[in-house]
This record gives sequence, C-alpha cells and structure tokens, in this order.
Amino acid sequence: MMQIGEVAARTELSLRSLRHWDEVGLLRPSGRTDGGFRLYTEDDVEKILVIRRMKPLGFTLEEMSAAMRDLEALRDAGAADAHATARARLTAVLADATARRARLETQIAMADEFLDQLTRQLA
Repeated sequence: MMQIGEVAARTELSLRSLRHWDEVGLLRPSGRTDGGFRLYTEDDVEKILVIRRMKPLGFTLEEMSAAMRDLEALRDAGAADAHATARARLTAVLADATARRARLETQIAMADEFLDQLTRQLA
C-alpha cells in the first residue's frame, strides 16, 4: 500500500487532484491508515493512470467515472451479464476519444504552423 504522496509522484498528479477524485467518488483509495490517511494499491495506481490519460481529451468527471465503472464491470468475472452493456458503452467512449484525439492533432498542426511562421519572421 502506498500513501498519497508516493502515488502523486508516481502518477505525476497533484495531491489536490487525488483528494478531489476521492471526494467526488471518481477514484477512492483502497484503504486508510488508522489516522485516516489514504492508502493506494498498485491496482489503484493503474486506474489513476487511465483517468490521467482521459483528462487531456477533455472528458468530464462524470464521463470518466462512467468509463471507469464499465472497465470495472469488464474485469468482474462474476458480472458476465453486464459485460455486453459495458463493452457497448466503452466502444462509444473509444469512438469519442478517437474523435477528440483527431481534434487535438488538428490543433497541434495549427500551433506548429504558427511557430513556423514566427520562426521565419524572427529569422
């Protein structure tokens, strides 16, 4: 088990983000110390990394939470009846994420063009 500071360092997230995600129910730590400090497992860190990868694509907390629930449902062998529904929703998330990434690529290309123009003007 890891305390929040170690998890923040490993995931390159702020303590504030991890605390906020706990408070809003996006990702709760697997345990707490007797003093109430958050304790995380390796599995928690993997979930945090999934969320961190969704953030740059502009997903809302609600969208990230829904995706995390569906990913959990797929991992739960005892919830086979929920797998098809979770898979369908995650397929939609994949399509949305792909479109969001394409928009980011367009923005990066435009930023690169701007940088090239400035570089030529300053040369």
